[in-house]
Amino acid sequence: MEFLSHINAQFYLIAYLVGGIPFGLILAKLFADVNIKEAGSKSIGATNVLRVVKEKDPKLAKKLGAATLALDALKGLAVLVAADLLGLSDSALWGVAVLAVIGHCFSPYLWFEGGKGVATGMGVLIYLMPVETLIGLGVWFIAAKTIRISSLSSLLGLAGLVIASFFLQPEMAHAPIVLIALILLYKHIPNIVRLIQGKESRVV
Repeated sequence: MEFLSHINAQFYLIAYLVGGIPFGLILAKLFADVNIKEAGSKSIGATNVLRVVKEKDPKLAKKLGAATLALDALKGLAVLVAADLLGLSDSALWGVAVLAVIGHCFSPYLWFEGGKGVATGMGVLIYLMPVETLIGLGVWFIAAKTIRISSLSSLLGLAGLVIASFFLQPEMAHAPIVLIALILLYKHIPNIVRLIQGKESRVV
């Protein structure tokens, strides 16, 4: 366990463990007494919190959905900022970012199940790639308002972010951002299947 004495390894572990905190599951159970792992899409993210809790209390659903979105974004961002303040290298910061997303998508507290990773990915990428992430958020916002399908909007926003990164920073090593994108894409496979079948639900 000697490697854990290295600050990079410590932050990698912290990023994974903090990233794995299922805030949506906790908030929905604590304030609405529902288990979102057993309802809706069974995801722990903000969209499923909104969808499931809305059946009991629409006003509460919006609050819990917003809180889940914020906390899922902030958990990765907080670890990343702390790592940066302590002087970790750029490559180590990208490692922290990737592991925060992995923690959310494959949570150690949920037998390595988890959410789609969009909010956590957004949280870490807004810090490391602010302009590209804002472009992705712009694409997501337009898609969300017009298409009104959460998964498709997220995927389009992700595509916009990745494409923007290649145009705006062609010299950077794109492996971490591509890895994050592939993780998010993998977690959206069920949604993609439903989109192809025309069964993916719209956000009302």
